[in-house]
Amino acid sequence: MSLLFKAGEPSHNGGVGLSPGNSPLRQISFSIRVLKKGAIIDLYNKDHETAVIILSGEISVEGPGISSTSVGKRDSVFGGKASALYLPPGCKAHVSAVTTAQLAISQTPSSATNLGPKIITPDEVLIKSVGNDNWSRSVNVIIGPDFPADKMVIGETYNPPGNWSSSPPHKHDEHDPPHESLHEELYYYRVNPSQGFGMQRIYTEDGVIDECHAVGDGDIIVIPRGYHPVVAGPGYQLYYLWILAGTQRQTAWREDRNHSWIHDKYK
Repeated sequence: MSLLFKAGEPSHNGGVGLSPGNSPLRQISFSIRVLKKGAIIDLYNKDHETAVIILSGEISVEGPGISSTSVGKRDSVFGGKASALYLPPGCKAHVSAVTTAQLAISQTPSSATNLGPKIITPDEVLIKSVGNDNWSRSVNVIIGPDFPADKMVIGETYNPPGNWSSSPPHKHDEHDPPHESLHEELYYYRVNPSQGFGMQRIYTEDGVIDECHAVGDGDIIVIPRGYHPVVAGPGYQLYYLWILAGTQRQTAWREDRNHSWIHDKYK
């Protein structure tokens, strides 16, 4: 099964819909929903935690312990920091589109009983500058390791034109704390301008996985394991929403020892 899912394949309410039933992932289900102004959806899953990232547009949210008439303001993922909604297992929310809105919805199995719903505002998103030279990028952490969730860690990465991220190549597919955590991952891509592209490689030390894919606007890469560097095409800003789910809240990764010298020279 390919690790690349092209935009619109398979169709799911205007976007890609992935689950353990049609992808190599076992912890992450993901879909893109486009709501026209006035459209309503009800969110509820008794045995999954749910995160809704507002990619563009504005919504209202109503549910037990959670209420807002205005969530989300940006006109695209390139227009500022995200707003988001987190729902623990068994929590209901009524979502209505104030304007046409595009939502990324992710769910992960969870049996947690001590968590509450939360609306995440742009002011709560942590911005980090990561890397150096042509492997520098901006990372916006939406649901970090310290956020009161069960398995999810979520954020957005922005690669300037021609720049690399997830570099030096790293992986997080073994439970070996504190050196490495066990987390599978999904990347949802957008490109500015939209006709552009990036390149994604996923590989393992044993060579069982070694794939390289051109990624375009709206594409998804799933990363069940392995190293996973990515580069933006010249002239094109590359964005990806990344979603991690695993066995622990803290994230730790192991760099490919053949390439860690790139990092070491800046220490």
